[in-house]
Amino acid sequence: MKKQQQHGGGGDCPALRPPAAVAAAGGPSQGGGWKRRRPLSLLPFLSLRDYGFCMAALLLFCVGSLFYQLNGGPPHFLLDLRHYLGNSTYLDDHGPPPQKVLPFPSQVVYNRVGKCGSRTVVLLLRILSEKHGFNLVTSDIHNKTRLTKNEQMELIKNISTAEQPYLFTRHVHFLNFSRFGGDQPVYINIIRDPVNRFLSNYFFRRFGDWRGEQNHMIRTPSMRQEERYLDINVCILENYPECSNPRLFYIIPYFCGQHPRCREPGEWALERAKLNVNENFLLVGILEELEDVLLLLERFLPHYFKDVLSIYKNPEHRKLGNLTVTVKKTVPSPEAIQILYQRMRYEYEFYYYVKEQFHLLKRKFGLKSRIRKPRPRPEFFIPSPLETEEPIDDEEEDDEKWLEDIYKSA
Repeated sequence: MKKQQQHGGGGDCPALRPPAAVAAAGGPSQGGGWKRRRPLSLLPFLSLRDYGFCMAALLLFCVGSLFYQLNGGPPHFLLDLRHYLGNSTYLDDHGPPPQKVLPFPSQVVYNRVGKCGSRTVVLLLRILSEKHGFNLVTSDIHNKTRLTKNEQMELIKNISTAEQPYLFTRHVHFLNFSRFGGDQPVYINIIRDPVNRFLSNYFFRRFGDWRGEQNHMIRTPSMRQEERYLDINVCILENYPECSNPRLFYIIPYFCGQHPRCREPGEWALERAKLNVNENFLLVGILEELEDVLLLLERFLPHYFKDVLSIYKNPEHRKLGNLTVTVKKTVPSPEAIQILYQRMRYEYEFYYYVKEQFHLLKRKFGLKSRIRKPRPRPEFFIPSPLETEEPIDDEEEDDEKWLEDIYKSA
């Protein structure tokens, strides 16, 4: 009896029970065989509920491990949960938390084309950034539009890390952010009649605007006096480098991009520029219809351009805007104009394409387009598209729904 108590007394070690107890619990029977034991009796120290918890934990571990392998890292919902709970190891292991995604385009790039009203728009943006609280990121570099691969990567990195919402603006040819693993921003831009743009640039480099001639004497110090006062007709008719290709091929590269072929006047650069306009630009406006451009920008990007039209029409702002008008401009002869058209045929095909797209966009919002008599063009030149007709009343649609579609596609 004492021996029995010594081996079987106490419930801490049920596996050391005497043979009689083992037989009663399902051990060897009288015939020497074993009765089938229940699987749960292998772990007698666990209750049924504990056993369920163990299996659930094992299942969760397996599922989490599967997510980890498929996604190349922790499941996103776990990262979000850690971030929400403020787990310090999350920050240590994965760096700073991602920037907040705003419910509107929070990354906008205005790669402004030279002498297409960009200084007027930048002046408006400075006022709007203070009024609406977005981050206006500008650049002091005005004469480097073509970048090496390393320069592109560095600029894209600097832009992408700016505090959102931001609007970045600089004279630079189109940058493909996705090529370097970045998020493609929303692009906007404005162009103008190519000959008018060229003439404005020609005289601006020599004589500046109403803000003062000395600023541009400093800007072009190496320009000799005979070059500064070179007659525009002589420059064109005698085929000076400044008045011939590839320098006249100016607008298209801003939309074609950084590829070397984008600098060569031809169909390849033209078609690529059109493609980028369709796929990467929210709006490309026409300087000749600047008020309508500002009105559409206010509709598309209200967090940036709300009240821009009223600011633009303000008399005080108009005084500042008038100071940016180029001085001492003269009109070339008809013969010189014809030659410019011939040399800029691809620029004009792109301009009329953008103009037609802009007029179609205006029709979506019921805006009328002023029909102006186009300049006479030589017969060989590609004919311009038909002028956009006045909007028809029965073609009205929900502007807000259409705007949502634009945001999705952008």
